[in-house]
Amino acid sequence: MSGLFSTLNSSIQALNAQSRGIEIAGKNLANVNNPNYARQRVLFGDRGTVITPNGAESMGLVALGVEQLRDSLLDRQVMREISSKTSSESEQAAYQRAQAGLGETIDRTQSAATTGAASNTGVAAALDDFFNAFQSLAASPTDDGERQSMLQKATILVDRVKLADQSVGQVQSDLNAEIGTDVDEVNNLLSSLATLNSEIVRVEITAPGSAVDLRDQRQARLEKLAAKIPVELRGTGNQVQVITKDASGTDVVLVNGANVQGAVNFDGTQLTGGSPAATLGLAGGSIQGALGARDGALQTLRNDLNSLARQLVTSVNGIYNPGGTSSDFFTATGTTAATVGLATGLTALNLKTGASGNAGDNSVVQALADLANHKFAVANGDNIDGTASGFFSQTVSRLGQALAGANARVEDQSNIEQLVRSQRDAVSGVSLDEEMGDLMKYQRAFQASSRVFNIVDDLLDTVVNRLGVG
Repeated sequence: MSGLFSTLNSSIQALNAQSRGIEIAGKNLANVNNPNYARQRVLFGDRGTVITPNGAESMGLVALGVEQLRDSLLDRQVMREISSKTSSESEQAAYQRAQAGLGETIDRTQSAATTGAASNTGVAAALDDFFNAFQSLAASPTDDGERQSMLQKATILVDRVKLADQSVGQVQSDLNAEIGTDVDEVNNLLSSLATLNSEIVRVEITAPGSAVDLRDQRQARLEKLAAKIPVELRGTGNQVQVITKDASGTDVVLVNGANVQGAVNFDGTQLTGGSPAATLGLAGGSIQGALGARDGALQTLRNDLNSLARQLVTSVNGIYNPGGTSSDFFTATGTTAATVGLATGLTALNLKTGASGNAGDNSVVQALADLANHKFAVANGDNIDGTASGFFSQTVSRLGQALAGANARVEDQSNIEQLVRSQRDAVSGVSLDEEMGDLMKYQRAFQASSRVFNIVDDLLDTVVNRLGVG
């Protein structure tokens, strides 16, 4: 009797265990398209052994728990590659907006990017038109139409230099706003991670590692956080910490268990976080990319525009009004790209074409036309190197090279991230074929256990209800 009852009990345990296996296989299949899900596996074991009059007997099969198939090393690698990719993507987007704001065509098929000849809406075309207008006026210094055209071309050049500086400055302002938004999201994610840590500890007090769904949610938020700033997860249980680095490479704890260690803040120049607050040394993430673009190539571009404007004002005024004894062509106080402008009162009637003041004298405008081919040198006290058009072409080329570099890094990092994700998916991803195989295996095992249960039930019915009945 004890043997039949023991077998019946073992069959019940086996049914429960195989049912758990079917449940987990179904859950895996349901999440096959969930990128934040790590596949799960039932851990089977024996309930133990008891001594009976017939000897040692097993207490039956039991589902001990559910194991989540994750590789912490691959998770950290994915987070690192996410940080690197989003940094390059942030730079790429900033340079693309700046390029559009310049109104220049950039050819990146050559080894060095150059201003496209087809562009006629940017500063480069306005510079050429400006000096060509001087040349035309030198050929007909008394022609009212040429005088009007000269002032028109000068006004267009001034407007385009201002617009280019304004456009790049707007991109920098937009990047500041994006960084502020990202910082708010970082703080929300840190708070969410602290809450998840608390819930995981509560669930796993008696069953370590059992809060698999909460762990999936935590990893998903960590990867979203890594897209903003580089972080990593350390520790186990209630000692889990979210770590980043400061400027010297020292660990900064952002989340310690269920507590956020000081909010992340941005003062317009640098990012701080932790308690006490430390300057974060960003090595990736969208915030780092935005800061790199804002303070790097974009600021260099604005500095170059200022140098070009200062050189134009100084050189043109130096020829148009030598010694500063009469009126200038450009306003003398407008020596930046944002403030450059024509002198007050300059009109087609009082536009000076020659030093003598005679009607046919073209010495001044001819000297200004020759300025187009003049090679300046910083070593000689000038503000730029090379011709004005050549200097601006190099300025745009540097932006083009920065954009080409960002494009290449985005492509490379996307490939690397995809490779690392594929490696992780080989461990954590759900395979339809594998899960269908497991589902059939658990189904067969459940059916077999059910058959055993029915047979033992029939035997017990025979023993209890029919034995001895004649």
